[in-house]
Amino acid sequence: MKIICLTVGLVLTSAFVHSQNYHISFVGIGASSIVDSVKVENLTQCTNLVLSGGSILHLSATAGMADAETNNKKLFSLYPNPFIELCNIEFEAPLSGNTSIEIYSVEGMRIIGIQKILKQGLHRFQVSGIGSGVYFIQVRGESWSYFGKILSNCTGTIMPNIVCQNLISPFLAPEHKKLETINNGKDVEDFVQMQYNDGDRLKITGKSGIYRTVFMLVPTQDQTVTFNFIDCTDGDDNHYPVVQIGGQIWMAENMKTTKFRDGTTIPFVPDDQTWLNLSEGFYCTYNNTNNADTINMYGCYYNYFALIGAYTIAPAGWHVPTDAEWTTLSTFLGGDSIAGGKMKEHCLTHWSVPDSTTNESGFSAIPAGCRSIQGPILFEYGGEGFWWSSTNYCNNTTAFVRFMYYGDSVIARGAFPQHYGFSVRCVKD
Repeated sequence: MKIICLTVGLVLTSAFVHSQNYHISFVGIGASSIVDSVKVENLTQCTNLVLSGGSILHLSATAGMADAETNNKKLFSLYPNPFIELCNIEFEAPLSGNTSIEIYSVEGMRIIGIQKILKQGLHRFQVSGIGSGVYFIQVRGESWSYFGKILSNCTGTIMPNIVCQNLISPFLAPEHKKLETINNGKDVEDFVQMQYNDGDRLKITGKSGIYRTVFMLVPTQDQTVTFNFIDCTDGDDNHYPVVQIGGQIWMAENMKTTKFRDGTTIPFVPDDQTWLNLSEGFYCTYNNTNNADTINMYGCYYNYFALIGAYTIAPAGWHVPTDAEWTTLSTFLGGDSIAGGKMKEHCLTHWSVPDSTTNESGFSAIPAGCRSIQGPILFEYGGEGFWWSSTNYCNNTTAFVRFMYYGDSVIARGAFPQHYGFSVRCVKD
């Protein structure tokens, strides 16, 4: 059973903090409170993995090293979960010594904790009296630890309490065989380990049904990542990932729709001369092809007339950004001279190298090229990317555009003819 929590985030107490050894869990808010899956990309090391939304990401500098949290998952269980009155905590202490059990709220407040000298072996504790909500449990010895989530549906006002039940046999007793069955079910989250060094930048994409949200993070402590799931669906029923940058929420991919917002088909125009003389909304693709992989990666080219008026390509609740909104974005990222590097996709090979990219914003700009009067051009070596604004210039013959070149960190601003074809990103209303 997935644990659901509507919260902005979690910062756990410093007692949980271990250098290069962090736990990251995931919750959803907005259009969905359920996280189906999570893709984690380490943009510093250019590694990635996918885990279930109910799993806990364990970031460690020693990935692959045996520890109680990962390789001995079957020796740690929280059940029943969710619970109403009582929740059992069962675990193996791999070594004898001082052991602490602490419970924290999602706000990082310590609810209760105890310390006991335990022998090596299997142990059961019982927690009760915790009010309704989501809580985090840390079981920790001198050189080992477990970390988990519990959901209480208790509505009473009893004082929180943790009681040691008994020492289970250090071998696989019948009780522990039952514990293994519980851990193989859906009530207890898995730990998924990923190699991590302090300062590494993560791009974390949460998925819930049709919704995808990008969250950028440089972890320094245990915490919960909260995905704000927002509908971003175009007239062609394409669903786009979104990312919050400053006070704005942007699409995290280029548009690829072949229909306007109302479902009307956008005419596809491959002919150069016709494209040059257009005064209505049209689109084309690189090399005038319908190759799905190319379109999914780079999107489509649209002329300016496809962006404005009643027949707009922007999804409901979204709009093509104004020139001022592009300025707000670049200003938040430090100004035009460095914002481009913070917006460019990193790790993948679409931009020519060497290039100044970090993608710390999560915007994930790619060099899709453009359509000029010479036809659709996708710069083969990852040279350029262009994005429309909705702001007219020079007697409605041109409009402002933002563009980036490979090899530097600049996001440039210019005015281009409205019959050109450029990429489109929308911003939330």
